[in-house]
Amino acid sequence: MSDDQAGLEKEKAILRAVRKTLSQVVVDITPDSSALKSPLQPQTIEDIRMCFGLISAREREIMDQLKRTNNDRPHFIDEPEKVSNVVNFQMPERGDQK
Repeated sequence: MSDDQAGLEKEKAILRAVRKTLSQVVVDITPDSSALKSPLQPQTIEDIRMCFGLISAREREIMDQLKRTNNDRPHFIDEPEKVSNVVNFQMPERGDQK
């Protein structure tokens, strides 16, 4: 493993730990009842969302640099692979409708 790869693996592990810690803090301070108000200010909640977004974006960048795919999502062993049926569609040109 090259130094670059080792550095990216270490950064990936750090990001994973930060994400897990941040999510556990959110779980710990979230009220049990939906009737109770969150102790966090709306701006703090938005900042936490931005942090999760930044962490996810950097994790994707690292996976691209390491040329790996993200197979972390759970799946059943006998689950069929999802086939992508993407159809390209072009809007027809419209004539002037005056």
